[in-house]
Amino acid sequence: MRVRLEPEDDLFHEPDDDQNYNESRYYNFYDPDASPAGGFGGWVRMGNRPNEHYAEMTVCLYLPDGRVGFMFKRPHIEGHVAHDAGGLAFEVVSPYQEHHVTYHGDVCVLTNPREMADPGTAFKTNPREECSIDLRLTAVSEPSGGEPIYEDGEEPPPGTAHGFAKGHTEQQMAIAGVVQIGDEHFDLDRAFGLRDHSWGPRVWQSIWWYRWVTASFGGRLGIACTVRGHQDDPDLRNVNGWVFDLDRYGDGRVVKVRDMQLASDYDDEWFVRRSDVVITTDDDHVYELHGEVSSSIPLRNRRDGMVTRLTEGLTRWTLDGRDGAGLSEYLDQVVDDVPVGTRVGL
Repeated sequence: MRVRLEPEDDLFHEPDDDQNYNESRYYNFYDPDASPAGGFGGWVRMGNRPNEHYAEMTVCLYLPDGRVGFMFKRPHIEGHVAHDAGGLAFEVVSPYQEHHVTYHGDVCVLTNPREMADPGTAFKTNPREECSIDLRLTAVSEPSGGEPIYEDGEEPPPGTAHGFAKGHTEQQMAIAGVVQIGDEHFDLDRAFGLRDHSWGPRVWQSIWWYRWVTASFGGRLGIACTVRGHQDDPDLRNVNGWVFDLDRYGDGRVVKVRDMQLASDYDDEWFVRRSDVVITTDDDHVYELHGEVSSSIPLRNRRDGMVTRLTEGLTRWTLDGRDGAGLSEYLDQVVDDVPVGTRVGL
């Protein structure tokens, strides 16, 4: 199997007939000086499910004092021509070079973000504030990923695998713009982060567990890596990721990750508090990161009797004396009230 990465892959793809077809975009960002109160970050996502006639849209904003502004909707859509629903909109201004993100709506402002473990109650019992987002994202690195090109007989029959994505790209970005939540105003001038684009059948229960960490250290170093576990073989782990290091490699290219070692420290509710990550690239360079999660929110997805838990933790990273930030996204199927990935220590 080979991988193709074309400019067209940053645009929309023709949906196949799988009911679970999804095409999603995700953007995260953090600016350490966004307000006098301190750093501000967040992420937004929209996944079109054209064969089910709705989109999944999420806005998640981490305020400097630990509160989180959050919104999730499944607005109705017809066709598959834009990521524009529920007040959230993404525009590809120039493939792999410039994107534009806007939101006009409201967010539920949670003093205790963990209350989102019960979203029905959380949305009813926490205040809502008007929210607007206007961000322009420009490329810092080249993209990583693409769409697999299968040789004869390799591609699984349509609708049988229900994987997480057929094609997938990620890229380090610089972000500038404004976010308004109620009376609070955040100017993003020095924000960096990651964007993610995936397409193909998406079933959240198709992965037993994964740990996805993203880290940006200004505009010169960015890291994104995932380690994934399997239900039928607890010892089998897949690693996929990349490093953008302008000081080491001297240009915008990304280098693939060969290995990722992760040690997570959890509290008694299975939220990660701290983590140590050791990344080894294909050319055997090693990056050792230490992460402190400053704020975390739980999300869930339920299907066919299975419960999938995702925790989204805003993480402050340190690496060789440098400070950075990003997200720690931990996905687990929940069995007997325990997230399964915690049982293997990750």
